[in-house]
Amino acid sequence: MLFVVLGSIPTLLFSKTVEKSLIPNSYIHVFSQINQNNANVAFEAWVILFKETAIEKGISATLYDKAMENVIYNEKLIKLDRKQSEFTKQIWEYLEIAVSDQRVKNGQNAYLKNADLLIKIQNYYDVDLKIILGIWGLESAYGFRRGNTNTIEALATLAFDGRRKNFFEEQLIAALRILERGDTTLNKMQGSWAGAMGHTQFIPTSYLTYAEDFNDDGLVEIWSDDPTDALASTANYLKKHGWVKEQPWGLEIILPNGFNYLLLGKEIKKKVSYWNSLGIRQINGNHIKDYGNASIILPAGHRGAAFVIFDNFHVLEKYNASLAYVMGVGHLGDRIMGGNKFHKSWPVDENALSSNEKKILQRYLLEDGYEIGKVDGMIGPKTILAIRSYQRKLGKIPDGFATKALLKEMQ
Repeated sequence: MLFVVLGSIPTLLFSKTVEKSLIPNSYIHVFSQINQNNANVAFEAWVILFKETAIEKGISATLYDKAMENVIYNEKLIKLDRKQSEFTKQIWEYLEIAVSDQRVKNGQNAYLKNADLLIKIQNYYDVDLKIILGIWGLESAYGFRRGNTNTIEALATLAFDGRRKNFFEEQLIAALRILERGDTTLNKMQGSWAGAMGHTQFIPTSYLTYAEDFNDDGLVEIWSDDPTDALASTANYLKKHGWVKEQPWGLEIILPNGFNYLLLGKEIKKKVSYWNSLGIRQINGNHIKDYGNASIILPAGHRGAAFVIFDNFHVLEKYNASLAYVMGVGHLGDRIMGGNKFHKSWPVDENALSSNEKKILQRYLLEDGYEIGKVDGMIGPKTILAIRSYQRKLGKIPDGFATKALLKEMQ
């Protein structure tokens, strides 16, 4: 515990454990400034120490010093990291924004403007152009919002923060390697707050592995206004991860009365003939077309829309693991190319659990003997399975959907 003196006022300088009730309101701002200054000093020390790691990974000391010269600890990026919309909104709230009528219209305009290019990419990589459009639309609004955050600063800040230390350290080394290779300049290397770059927001390791010089100009250019290399690189990424030509990501379906909800989940894959035999049908009443093995999911529980998903759904998860994001990309692409809105309404009266409420729910499940993995406020596959088991014990429909009503019953 370190004592410092501010004017004539002795003050306790803690890390993150100071109880605000112990601090006079007039000094809260002072403490905030002290903590920020401490973070800046610690970050500067981290930058010095990380240099050794970078050199061990093959980055020259000269390049490292130049890249890190004006980098600062950017606290606002940490706040953004904790509030990613695909993880904090209800699925229908996210989709309302991701697949808005305006974004669909803009996507149709982007298609008309770039049709020849998109068709060429589709034919070369065997990846449906509507999916490329969906990713382009969600990641950068078709190139209009590619981000203006210094990529090196973003990755250094997030690596220092430590929530995903190994991931962001790896991305930082990759970004430095891109600069070392001369693929772009420090000034041009800008992107999102999370270090993703270009029209389709490639992270640095993906750039090094999958980026393509599709227009054969001798440059792999994802940072310019020309989307050619970025869109082709995204198609290459999907192809290399197993994209199946002309297979949909998923289809909205109707579940029959008496459906066994224990068959839900991405981890349960069955032949389409099996699902058809249970009476599951597409929205138009037709049998599900055989696109390969498939799973049934209920992103908003039994009161919301139901979907059958195929292998391409999981390919999109490689690009971004969020279920909301995958559905957003798939549905946006479908809508751009003339597809309909989802048929069934969503349970809009269900307010989203806060991150803290999700952690409380996870702790209750853990205390009750269910395997949920880490208590992190993220409702992932293990937590969903645990919720389903808990719902079944209560005699409720085991749809795995976390609600405030369920949390209340646990308390």
